[in-house]
Amino acid sequence: MAEELTLIVEMVTVLGAATVGGYLASRLKQPVLLGYLLGGMLIGPAGLGFITLEGDIEVLANIGVALLLFALGIEFSLKDLLRMRAIALGGGSLQMILTIALGGSLAYLTGWVETIPTAVFLGAVLSLSSTAVVLKSLIERNEMQTNHGQIMLAILVVQDLGVGLMLAILPALTEPTNVIGLALAAAVLKALLFLGCAILAGKWLVPPVVRLLARSGSQELFLLGILVLCLGIALLTSALGLGIEMGAFVAGLMISNVEYADHALDRMLPMRDVFATLFFASIGILIDPAFLLANGWILLGLVAVAMVGKAVIATGVVTLFGYSLKTALAVGLGINQIGEFSFVLAGVAQQAGLFSPRLYGLTVGTTAATLLLTPFLLRATPHLLAALERMPWVNQFLQLSQSPRLVGPEEDLVGHVVVVGCGRVGHTLMRMLYFQGYKILVIDNNEAVLQSLRDRNIPYLFGDAASPLLLEKARLPQAKAMAIALPDPMATRLTLNRALSLAPELDITVRAHNDAEIDTLYQLGAQEVVQPEFEASLEMGAHLLLNLGDSTFEVQQVVNRYRTRRYRDILPERSEYWGAIDLEAAIEGLLRRWYELPPDSPLAGATLAETDIRRRSGATVMAIERQKHLHRHPTGEMAMAGGDRLLVVGSPEAHSAFASLLSQAPK
Repeated sequence: MAEELTLIVEMVTVLGAATVGGYLASRLKQPVLLGYLLGGMLIGPAGLGFITLEGDIEVLANIGVALLLFALGIEFSLKDLLRMRAIALGGGSLQMILTIALGGSLAYLTGWVETIPTAVFLGAVLSLSSTAVVLKSLIERNEMQTNHGQIMLAILVVQDLGVGLMLAILPALTEPTNVIGLALAAAVLKALLFLGCAILAGKWLVPPVVRLLARSGSQELFLLGILVLCLGIALLTSALGLGIEMGAFVAGLMISNVEYADHALDRMLPMRDVFATLFFASIGILIDPAFLLANGWILLGLVAVAMVGKAVIATGVVTLFGYSLKTALAVGLGINQIGEFSFVLAGVAQQAGLFSPRLYGLTVGTTAATLLLTPFLLRATPHLLAALERMPWVNQFLQLSQSPRLVGPEEDLVGHVVVVGCGRVGHTLMRMLYFQGYKILVIDNNEAVLQSLRDRNIPYLFGDAASPLLLEKARLPQAKAMAIALPDPMATRLTLNRALSLAPELDITVRAHNDAEIDTLYQLGAQEVVQPEFEASLEMGAHLLLNLGDSTFEVQQVVNRYRTRRYRDILPERSEYWGAIDLEAAIEGLLRRWYELPPDSPLAGATLAETDIRRRSGATVMAIERQKHLHRHPTGEMAMAGGDRLLVVGSPEAHSAFASLLSQAPK
């Protein structure tokens, strides 16, 4: 095979194995990261022997590490840190210090590691938790705004910040014992000087450059500029001896406070995911399954010690800061795994010669095992706490702790109204809400519009409104209402569908672009759909009726009747059945799937309103096919029957939930 094709073949092999592994892990309700590791193990030297981690693949894996830390820096929220600064800064730092001390001490005193620097590095690896796994589990269980959920996130924010500091300072532990103190001092001083320069650049240099890229109107230039900034600073820190990881993290921090940060992250995520997949698969390539099996009992012991010890430390720290013991236990059991960035630290330690191949293999195996157990443990935590509360002598201890502190989102993102799209319609809505005294959050990607919002101190998010990332940033569950006034029909449908998946009860008003969209938008869950042309007709008709002598009450009744019937009385003549082609166009861009309703399903015989499918699963039934007749946009009064084919749209999670409803009785 030609040498120039070797890299392509290796990339396809690694990514293909990771894709298969990730898919299987996802189907088994496990983190896809574990699938990437298993895929790497399968094609590595200890498996089928297709790939050896040398040369170009290792370089690409390092790019994945850089992009991972760059995204981490962008996502770092100083506001979140300050909002819960006591438990975040105090509790998070204390948890990390105690974990490093306990883990390192146990490893050194038991003779498992031979030097104190290795023990410290091992403790640092153990101190980090998985932001990705914990966050995903909290979202799935709708626990983001609970006390324990907010405390977990606060501690994870500090851990994320700690990753950058560790990567800058810990490599100095490789220096000889007689100069290690000077090496650490020099590393700290070098890191502080670099951070000082980065702060100045982040305030005066980076924002104008990013704004210039955004104003170019070219998404390609914007992405290229952000990528060059990330990798350029990473190369600079590598030349300074601080490592590419530190530079990438700081580059993310420099962009995090620019108004385009969310947009930059949204554009970088696909590239980050591809290269990060190469990184995690490359770790799997280094894992020897035979070695793990031979050391199975040691591995089980390490997993038990790591998870129990970390849970005890986190529980104690949270209790120390005045939270209830029940909340502290939930936090301790939630962040007692070892995080994905521990792989990065372990890799740095191995390259520095601090971790032997055996220690590295056991560390990676322990980390992977804790990530595997975390989703099960988080699901079991409420049942475990409920069982403890039923034990009188345990319940006494749970009740003795202080009342939990009020933990909630930022003040300016509670009870707000989200306006999506700030064109002529959106701008008018924004002005009405603003002068009526309502708190507003605007989502738009028009720089000219956002400048006027900055001048009026109106909060906004820059980027694609249909992006799940931006919708999560908008904190929709805490919003009072939402108005979608986008010019693009597909973006409107995607935004509506994804917004309701995050906040099913949110009151959403949507602008329809033509009469064909009205029923579709209502079916997707909009509370009110407004068609500007029909509204103009109603307003003109109301004006004429008033001038002709009808009373204000009579005119209002007429207008309300047309609106209540969703403009059906003034729609142009059309066929009752439009056919599947128009239905396909209506749901373009949405994930759809056909399901056949079994005759013995509990849903058979129940109406759509009775089953409450959208609230229970997040999915929407767009059509029902019965005896070769297609019922487009079925109403809540329509009953389902065995043998019906249901066209359902929603996220992958919504489809999974809907599939389970087919065999569950309505609640």
